[in-house]
Amino acid sequence: MASFPVINMERLEGEERAAAMELISDACENWGFFELLNHGISHELMDKVGEMTKDHYKKRMEARFQEFASRALDGADSGIDDKDWESTFFLRHLPASNIADVPDLDDDYRKTMREFAGELEKLAERLLELLCENLGLEKGYLKRAFCGGDGLPTFGTKVSSYPPCPRPELIKGLRAHTDAGGVILLFQDDRVSGLQLLKDGEWVDVPPLRHSIVVNIGDQLEVITNGRYKSVMHRVVAQTDGNRMSIASFYNPGSHAVIYPAPALVEKAAAKESEVYPRFMFEDYMKLYLRQKFEAKEPRFEAMKAMEAVAAGSPIATS
Repeated sequence: MASFPVINMERLEGEERAAAMELISDACENWGFFELLNHGISHELMDKVGEMTKDHYKKRMEARFQEFASRALDGADSGIDDKDWESTFFLRHLPASNIADVPDLDDDYRKTMREFAGELEKLAERLLELLCENLGLEKGYLKRAFCGGDGLPTFGTKVSSYPPCPRPELIKGLRAHTDAGGVILLFQDDRVSGLQLLKDGEWVDVPPLRHSIVVNIGDQLEVITNGRYKSVMHRVVAQTDGNRMSIASFYNPGSHAVIYPAPALVEKAAAKESEVYPRFMFEDYMKLYLRQKFEAKEPRFEAMKAMEAVAAGSPIATS
């Protein structure tokens, strides 16, 4: 199997641009994941975010997690499939920030996370432009596709800790799933591993590299690209040693954005008789996803297709 794709973004600025763009294209089409180095976010800021996040867990989250942990494994002698071995909180950035309202955050941590989110937003939008270029879409197409009625995408961050687990054979850090949204940018622990993706029927480790940003494709980009780019199942394996930090930021369509395959990509695929993905409002997809997150994505796409058929007054195929 080929090695996990790692892309040095400095290569996009010189003679190696074409080769770097090809690496991004291959990663989106065949992996659904890739890792970025020299992405423009300062190492000093990343180090500060990491230190503050780990300190916040120790001061504010650890005691609560230990209470959960003692209950979660109590009496368990077989696999636990309805819980995850993680401690989390969420921050919203767009369309409106809630950072000022999230309890138990120190003022300096709030300020630092707000700055980090701004850098990640710029990186996400740069990535969307690179994907447009690789796909042959007009400049700005993907960002416009993500904008809802208020003209803004949704953008938020899940801050997670995966503490040491005494019985990792019983419970996952995070159960296998695809991500519902658009493009996901992950700042992960560079010492404690655990993130894996499913490729060709095998679980592959996502390497923890210092100062990297891991990128993965969400379900909405699979739809917009009419399946050319794929969201893939991934999970976090609980570890017996080390507390793994994970800061995942989700650059997603606005709630009322209508998502559908880019017409230019449907036309290109027509010669291959490719099936066209459904058209739906992102908010409707999210309602279904919240009930079916840890299930395969294909039935969600089929459900959206059925909703589309009903809305159009068309008969629904039953076989």
